[in-house]
Amino acid sequence: MVAPIPTRREEAWRYSDMEALARLWPLPVPESIIVPAGGELRRAIVQDAGEIRQIELVLGKGAVAALHVLNIGGAYGRIELAVTLHEGADFHLGAAQIGGAFEVVGQNLEIITTVTHAEPGATSRQVVRSVLGGTATGTYLGKVAVARDAQQTDSEQDVKAMLLNRSATANAKPELEIFADDVKCAHGCAIGELDAMALYYLQSRGLPPGEAKKLMLQAFVAGVFDGAEDEARLQELALAKLGELV
Repeated sequence: MVAPIPTRREEAWRYSDMEALARLWPLPVPESIIVPAGGELRRAIVQDAGEIRQIELVLGKGAVAALHVLNIGGAYGRIELAVTLHEGADFHLGAAQIGGAFEVVGQNLEIITTVTHAEPGATSRQVVRSVLGGTATGTYLGKVAVARDAQQTDSEQDVKAMLLNRSATANAKPELEIFADDVKCAHGCAIGELDAMALYYLQSRGLPPGEAKKLMLQAFVAGVFDGAEDEARLQELALAKLGELV
């Protein structure tokens, strides 16, 4: 039996392109990844064709996983991650979404994460950067859930978005749900525009406006892909996409 199409009343789909979703429905079975106790996973994910990717990731005791995501393509591109951490596991997400190229009107890019600290002593870090121009919409919805017995959890979400035009839109909602009392959890979120003074400074030193903007945007996403499985390729694709926006 095919599940009904979600509606915007559901939090995870509040900002989605429902017409595009209808064309893609029903979605394939989510990809399931299990990292065994003491194991390690590094993976790079590039969404450049307009699709929905759903991944369920379970980290065993002491396991380590690093995912690096670049979400850039198609009229509608969505990456969903559901991560469960067992005792002493460590999860890192470095993600960038870049949208608003002139050939795609109303582009909608989404990164949706649910990270569940199920057992004590696990750590998670999420760093997400969005650069949006034209009429693009970029969304990050990230929930960190800490179970009652998951003491000594250490979790952080660092979310920033840069709007290149007033017609672009950024949505961000980092969320904490904590049932344990011995935890260290933090989240930060900021949405802004390019610093006009910094841009003026670079242009006063001889850089053309487009190159100055590109340099500042490169600095904005710098570090997101550090240590990635395919770091050089991710950096190259991100820089090329930034160049299309300026």
